[in-house]
Amino acid sequence: MSHKMYLFLADGFEEVEALTPADYLRRAGIDVKLVSISGNKTVTGANNIQVSADILIGDVPPLSSEDGIILPGGGQGAVNLAASTSFDALLKKSIASSALICAICAAPAIVLASKGILDGRKWTCYPGLEKDAGKAKETWLADRVVVDGNIISSRAPGTAAEWSIKIIEKLLGAKAASKVAGDVLLPVV
Repeated sequence: MSHKMYLFLADGFEEVEALTPADYLRRAGIDVKLVSISGNKTVTGANNIQVSADILIGDVPPLSSEDGIILPGGGQGAVNLAASTSFDALLKKSIASSALICAICAAPAIVLASKGILDGRKWTCYPGLEKDAGKAKETWLADRVVVDGNIISSRAPGTAAEWSIKIIEKLLGAKAASKVAGDVLLPVV
């Protein structure tokens, strides 16, 4: 079983929340592609760190249930993702294919909850953003990482490592997740 994960970068993304899962999932042998939602492969994060994407959003193939998407937060990055019509179309197709959807910090509230994707689902986000999450605020949890079916959400840069390990566990199992956690001396699994 070969998993492909697509990590979407919009200007203003939170660097820790993007690079941690890219690094950890690649350590586990998962194919992770950094995807720019703009017409430029260079994307600038919230802290002015520039990252070179592997591909542009138009190059993302149709996803299957073996694949998934990763949405880092960063307030402006999440706003830019939510406003992208190209990303919105891809997100709808991802949901239809039951792909894994992973979002952290501002992204669960600003991108997923705003589109009704989290209605009736357990989830978390950066503290305080749940207040404007419409119907989804009823199922919000203060946990550091929340898994509900094919959706994995987390809270902030400080939870990015745990969130990344949980994504690995969902895709490859506890043994693979524990190996990566042990290799980076992370005591979460």
